[in-house]
Amino acid sequence: MATLHLMVGLPCSGKTTLARALEREHSALRLTADEWHIRLFGQDAEELEHDGRHHLVEALQWDVGSRALELGTDVVLDFGFWAREEREDYRSRASQLGASSEVHFLDVPEPELLRRLAERNARPSALAFCIPERMMRPWIASFERPTPEELQRRDSQGAGGFGDVEARRR
Repeated sequence: MATLHLMVGLPCSGKTTLARALEREHSALRLTADEWHIRLFGQDAEELEHDGRHHLVEALQWDVGSRALELGTDVVLDFGFWAREEREDYRSRASQLGASSEVHFLDVPEPELLRRLAERNARPSALAFCIPERMMRPWIASFERPTPEELQRRDSQGAGGFGDVEARRR
């Protein structure tokens, strides 16, 4: 059974580093929205179009990821998933495809996040956004921490997915 891995945390919490490890460990497809976004649109974090563009990138990545789950391949979505509602939506989607889901929460204290942000901003990269601290602070305040229940692995309850495709072929 395929598993959808949701990377949950704020910028600079270590999501992408863990996502890469999970990618190797599970032979998974890793989809990191920031990497695609920067390649397509550049360092646009402060531009008005940024959020709309980012939603488009995430939607395209979900199209790819959902197909991989249907084929029985684990998927790591490295989106951040700051809101519980968004996490639940993607977990439901996975279940409907016959996939399990896991939340990987990187809980980093605010002073450490800001230290890492300053370090990252000092070394611009084609893989991570430069984010002004003034943008980061409201994000820290609005982030919805996962509950202990959310951190539990969920096995699929839904129809669809690789196993059901195989059953229909027989």
